Amino acid sequence: MLTISNRGNLMPPSPIRKLVPYAEAAKKRGIKVYHLNIGQPDIETPKPILDAVRNSDLKVLEYSHSAGNESYRRKLVTYYKVVGIDVDYNQIIITTGGSEAILFGMMACLDAGDEVIIPEPFYANYNGFAVAAGVTVVPVTSVIENGFGLPAIEEFEKKITPKTKAIIICNPNNPTGYLYTKEEMEALRQIILKYNLYLFSDEAYREFCYEGTHISAMHLKDVDENVILMDTISKRYSACGGRIGALVTKNKLVLDAVMKFAQARLSPPSFAQIAAEAAIDLPADYFNTTKAEYKARRDLIVKRLVAMDGVICPTPGGAFYVIAQLPVNNADAFCQWLLEKFEYQQQTVMLAPASGFYGTAGLGKQEVRLAYVLNLNDINAAMDCLEKALLVYSKKQP
Repeated sequence: MLTISNRGNLMPPSPIRKLVPYAEAAKKRGIKVYHLNIGQPDIETPKPILDAVRNSDLKVLEYSHSAGNESYRRKLVTYYKVVGIDVDYNQIIITTGGSEAILFGMMACLDAGDEVIIPEPFYANYNGFAVAAGVTVVPVTSVIENGFGLPAIEEFEKKITPKTKAIIICNPNNPTGYLYTKEEMEALRQIILKYNLYLFSDEAYREFCYEGTHISAMHLKDVDENVILMDTISKRYSACGGRIGALVTKNKLVLDAVMKFAQARLSPPSFAQIAAEAAIDLPADYFNTTKAEYKARRDLIVKRLVAMDGVICPTPGGAFYVIAQLPVNNADAFCQWLLEKFEYQQQTVMLAPASGFYGTAGLGKQEVRLAYVLNLNDINAAMDCLEKALLVYSKKQP
């Protein structure tokens, strides 16, 4: 009898997408579903990006360099300089989305059986990348009571074993929206130096910081060999379908290893690289309008959530997510019920149960992640649905 590999069996399903069949069924019943479950922005992709692809005059859609087009990598150097990151174009490898950058980083730096520490709740797909690489994720818990700030360094040290090789952070954080402070980043610097660890820094949401300043892992001093930056155009330019990311590091051995993985998959997408290169020529004030829109959405969704009885929701400093604690016993069951059994004025809302963002079993049972990627009117309508739903559900649950 044919069998599935252990890796295939261990690969976790997406907690963000697992309720999709219920949402599709609700739509077939004529219910409008407000999607707050996934970080797909509704902000239009900038026209110059799309025009660059439309106006390209390629005669042959050929492979690019495995590291990505040199012209794009050289332009990225100018982008990084603006945000205080000093790198050479040969220290950048273009990847098929930020996801491939994370996977390549794990594959190049960690052996099967090695451990990586990640503050939880964390981006759920880190689990999938770890399974693919044969790496064990060791969570260290952040809590809603302090807005999901970085756990104390002593908590990290409790988790370190001879198999620990890296720490992964997402800054600003998905799913919590937390923006790490300069002091927290400095604490991470000290621990990676003390224990000779890699620091993988996923900075997909760098542009979306509403209070405070973004401190990149590549701003830290004397850790050039330790830091691996993972990046992407997906959220920055509302270009999730472009699938263009980057792995950036000054560690030559890591770059050489990653390049071999990059060569094995041949090259990143050609048209999307053209789009990404054009994005760097957007006006300097492009992000001002986008960031202001997201901040208004954040302020509205937090205001609406904390006004609901029994809901706890810290105000995030960045990205476009919040995690809220709801007055329900089981958020997974509640999120499914919203799609299967509930409607308010022929509408309902789709949320992501937060349990899927934790590595420790049993945590996040009352929490949900909401992505404020809809316009203000739709957020208000979605919050109306959620407020009504909680009132109805409170009478149903044991």
